[in-house]
Amino acid sequence: MDVLKAATDWAKAELFSTPFFILFGVIFMVTSLGFWQLGKTEIAKAYIIPTLVAGTLLLIIGLGLFFTNKSRITQFETAYNTDASAFIASELERTEATLREYKNVVFTAIPLIIAACALVIFFVKAPIWRASMITTIAMLVVILLIDGTAHARIDVYQKQLLETAQK
Repeated sequence: MDVLKAATDWAKAELFSTPFFILFGVIFMVTSLGFWQLGKTEIAKAYIIPTLVAGTLLLIIGLGLFFTNKSRITQFETAYNTDASAFIASELERTEATLREYKNVVFTAIPLIIAACALVIFFVKAPIWRASMITTIAMLVVILLIDGTAHARIDVYQKQLLETAQK
């Protein structure tokens, strides 16, 4: 198995998925604009700032991940050609840390935050709080959807690295 090809394929798949953060960020921002222009009720007006903030955060996440992964593609080739075994070791370390981060943040903390937001919606009647919590839940669901597929990809990539390291 070609490790460099596996690494490059993984990074290219990430380049395909990270624009979805950007897309949803733009959708949230357009939604904010829609609430600002068309919102007549108090709850509709309460969504303006939360959806703008969520859209901005998703946009920043998407752009950051896109440019990070884009630069990795060229770095992979250089690092692999310099020292293949060191490259594999560093990638194994990175993928292990990333998988731990997914387990702790994406699959533990985010669901807990969603549950907490749902409780706030249940107990608090103020429109700004409800709008903020609903928007937060929507943003976190988007992150879960995108990061769920990213987790699967990096898990497969790590298994490919482990196979190569054992040879």
